[in-house]
This record gives sequence, C-alpha cells and structure tokens, in this order.
Amino acid sequence: MAEIVRCPWSEGGEDMIEYHDREWGIPVHEDRVHFEFLVLEAAQAGLSWRTVLRKRDGYRRAFADFDPARVARFNSRSVEKLLRDPGIVRNRLKIESAIDNARRFLDVQDEFGSFDAYVWRFVDGRPIVNAWRRQADLPATSAESDALSKDLKRRGFKFVGSTVIYAHMQATGLVNDHLVDCFRYEPCRRLAAKRGTRRRELPQA
Repeated sequence: MAEIVRCPWSEGGEDMIEYHDREWGIPVHEDRVHFEFLVLEAAQAGLSWRTVLRKRDGYRRAFADFDPARVARFNSRSVEKLLRDPGIVRNRLKIESAIDNARRFLDVQDEFGSFDAYVWRFVDGRPIVNAWRRQADLPATSAESDALSKDLKRRGFKFVGSTVIYAHMQATGLVNDHLVDCFRYEPCRRLAAKRGTRRRELPQA
C-alpha cells in the first residue's frame, strides 16, 4: 500500500492526525462549531495547537458544549470557577474574552441570522482553495483574514487578530490550506467545489 501523505504539521500524535484527517479544512456551516473554534483558537494564543487540542474535551465541559447563548450568561462566579479548572487554559483574559465574545456572537446572529452567514461573506460565500506545495509556503494571514479580523474587532470581539482568524478560516474550511500532495487536499477541494471555489495557484518556481 502507498504511504499516506499528510500535511507535516499533523505529525506527532494520534490526536493531531485525527483532527487533520477528519476536521481541518472541511467547510463548516454550524454556528456552534464556529464558536468552538473562536474559543479554541483564542486559547491557543502563545501556545501550541496540540496543547489546546488535548484540552478540547475540558473546554467542551467548561463552556457548555460551546453553546454561545449559555456562555453569554456566565458571570464573575463562572470566571472564578473556570480559573480553577485544570481542563482548560487558566488565563483570566482568555476566559473573560470567551464569555464576552459569546455575547458579541449573539449580536452577530441577531444581525445576520447566523454567524455562519456573516463569516462566509468575507470569502464571497465560496471557499478559497490554495495550492501550496510546502509547509513553509503557508501564510499566517491573508487579505480576507485581515478584513474579518478588523470587522470582528469593530464589533467588540477580543483575541481575534488576523493570525488567529486565519487559523479559524483554515480550521473551518473557508480556506483549503492542505498541501497539494496531502491525501486530504482533493476531498476538501471537492467539498469546497459544491459551493463554488476561488482557486489560487502558487507561481511555478
């Protein structure tokens, strides 16, 4: 059997491999999943994704299964309880921002009908399909993540810098950043094609 080729960042543990193979780059259209990744990507700031991924179940328990309406009702007692929870990253600013972002998330839902409808506007409703050949080619930000980050900040969201938001876009399939030789590239490209795609080709060397 031919060896399975994956994006190099997924190496180093079964949890990372499973996340890469089953989730990363698949277009997301569920608001709860968008909120989950906003919480987790913000928690990652200054840490490795693997560290946060291993705490994912802890976050699910601590943050009401990522239900933004429930998280939005958390209060100061909730914050103190979360600061004692070893299942999450116990950083007060990140915890408080997750709660505040839940409230802003509800505002977006009220305005646009869903967060999903809002966020996909920044890629014109179509996933961006890149064609990277090396891990080093992947950018940390894009014009789209810059625009989304700026708008989220204007709406009062925190921990939503362009780098964090680009990671969110990769995770939720607004961007397909699997390398072209990764076995997940074509399946994600086909999923993206159902909505129409904007394909970007890397210039030939």
